[in-house]
Amino acid sequence: MIGLIGASGAVGRHTAAALTKAGVGPLRLGARRPSAIPSGPWPEGSEAVEVDALDPASLARFSAGCTLLVNCAGPSYLLKDTVVRAGLAAGADVVDVLGDDPVHESLTRSGAVGSDRCVVLSAGTVPGLAGLIPLWLAGADQTEGPAHRMTGYAGGLEHATESVAADIVLSLDTGGAGGERFGRPLAAWRHGRSVDRVLRVADGAEAPYFPHRVALHPLLTAEVERLAARMDLAEADWYTVFPGTQVRELFTALPTLPMDTAEQRDAVVRRIRRAAEVDAAGSDPYYRMVFSLSGQDWARTCVVHSDNSYQLSGAVAALAVLDVLAGRIGRGLHYAAEAMDPRATVAALRANGDAEFATHRHTVALPNPGEVDTAVEDGEL
Repeated sequence: MIGLIGASGAVGRHTAAALTKAGVGPLRLGARRPSAIPSGPWPEGSEAVEVDALDPASLARFSAGCTLLVNCAGPSYLLKDTVVRAGLAAGADVVDVLGDDPVHESLTRSGAVGSDRCVVLSAGTVPGLAGLIPLWLAGADQTEGPAHRMTGYAGGLEHATESVAADIVLSLDTGGAGGERFGRPLAAWRHGRSVDRVLRVADGAEAPYFPHRVALHPLLTAEVERLAARMDLAEADWYTVFPGTQVRELFTALPTLPMDTAEQRDAVVRRIRRAAEVDAAGSDPYYRMVFSLSGQDWARTCVVHSDNSYQLSGAVAALAVLDVLAGRIGRGLHYAAEAMDPRATVAALRANGDAEFATHRHTVALPNPGEVDTAVEDGEL
């Protein structure tokens, strides 16, 4: 039995559908309101079960009898390692769509993941796929030499779920490594270490392969730092992309908004969701990730396009589950970006139609944000 918590949510629905399409099951689909879980069709023997991810007793009942537990519930920074520990206590392996650095640190300190269990964290889009695609892109042509510089962009026009909006609010104080907030604004990776205040927010910028002018917010996350160290990059920049005016204005104001009480935080969550809805109104929703790598005398870019980040995260989570079930990820505690095979993951996402991947070659590295890009598509590498 594969247990999936958060099956009624935007990511959980797509994860369940992807697992069903792959022939995995039966599934125990969990949600606070089982009636909100789609009717399927699900694999034979599947069941919809009520579960509260914040209630240890409810989690224990749900996890009992599961061989693998998938967590798609949120807010991630509120749940922390609660779901992972419930799965481990039930003798199950665990795949968590988010479960970023605070979860990894907690599980490492306690030694909760034994030698007989497998736990995969950050098995979504950002974090997750964002740490896999640059590795895939770097390995596309081994004859060109190592990459020295990476620039990444991610964002789009889509609605914000309540869990996502709540995680955004919580990330202002938590979610990063060592008890810090999630990511370091304006920081970048330079010659083996992170450096503060290297980059600037750019409003009305032309981000490569985004259809309209956007706001670019530099953010150096622990995942980008791990990736840069693994690839031995001299430079790595990461930008969160805000195409809509309402969301970009709200994010600029976030640090100044009152959030001392639960009521104030709930009000900000509602404002984030409303701003996203206003920006997306009347437009075709989309989610885009752009990764540019360059070496001594080469440069190339991968553009990933999906209808929304929730579908893409669900697809990555399902592939992580398949990897665990097939034994392609060994026992122990892992980040998805460091455990999943980049080439196989991209090939599966492309074959399943979960996202479109386009690669481009350049004679020089992409220009800085706001400059004109003259790259010509070169087809699939």
